[in-house]
Amino acid sequence: MKIGFLGAGTWGFCLASLLASKGYQVISWTRDKELAEVLTKTREHPHLKGIRAPDNMSFTTNMAEALNGIDLLVESVTSAGIRPVFEQVKKIKIPNCPIVLTSKGIEQNSGLILPKVLIEILGEGIKSKIAFLSGPSYAVEVIKGLPTSVVVAAYNPNVLKEVCDIFTTRTFRVYPNQDVEGVAYGGALKNIIAIACGIAEGLGLGYSTKAAIMTRGLHEIRKLAVAEGCRPETLSGLSGMGDVCLTCGSLISRNCRFGYLLAQGLTIEEAQHKIGMVVEGAYTCVSAIQLSKQLNVPMPITETVYKILYEGMPIKQAVQSLMDRTIKEEHL
Repeated sequence: MKIGFLGAGTWGFCLASLLASKGYQVISWTRDKELAEVLTKTREHPHLKGIRAPDNMSFTTNMAEALNGIDLLVESVTSAGIRPVFEQVKKIKIPNCPIVLTSKGIEQNSGLILPKVLIEILGEGIKSKIAFLSGPSYAVEVIKGLPTSVVVAAYNPNVLKEVCDIFTTRTFRVYPNQDVEGVAYGGALKNIIAIACGIAEGLGLGYSTKAAIMTRGLHEIRKLAVAEGCRPETLSGLSGMGDVCLTCGSLISRNCRFGYLLAQGLTIEEAQHKIGMVVEGAYTCVSAIQLSKQLNVPMPITETVYKILYEGMPIKQAVQSLMDRTIKEEHL
């Protein structure tokens, strides 16, 4: 099997390496010429020192080369990059094979989850080929072979089974799920809650505060997802509660670390620069607020993060505004 991979960030490098380690021929595309040269020469990713790419994994900046004769296409760019990248794919050739999305986000202004962005670009006929991989997983742990469980969702049961089988290893356990929308919303929205948890940690507010943010944050995620027709139980699974626990619980998470740096006094630009990678929660926060208003779904934690990032609300004032909210009966 030949696998084309779009994106060579840490997560893309990790998953591509995982697939190559199973004996598949993997060709990874990146638009970053310098990165492609480094990966080809050293076989190591700049952010994953000491870990070499398998011999049957290659790198290119030529998208047509990455799409040629493939049996599976995997995406790992960014949520903002999905549309321009797949518009480029469309100009070359619409793939006649399963497409696995691994980025987590909601497109701004359109409010579309990433599988629906793909359908809008490539046409309704591509829907049966789309799969979506999500769940609690850090690239640095997965690539070291530490036990990890994730979830794959797809519209087509046959594609779902095929993708699960392709990605599953002895240390990377993949569960199937047919609720594509629920898996996508869980994976996207937890990044916003992670920013809030990072802020709490940066302010030294303690574990009780973080537990409250995670619990109430998951409640917000579930409310919005259900309003969009998703199964509520999906958000209790790996792409919901599982991903919230991981992303909110450690500064390994770039979203949590981003919030932490903001609380330490860095500006948004300084925090993003220090992290050196895309902070998906900052992008998706805009989309989440747009959707919450359209659907009339209150999301106080998400709204507070938005006010900090885009309206200049002081962080300590933002925290107090959450504590001053009228208390209502806990309803799940």
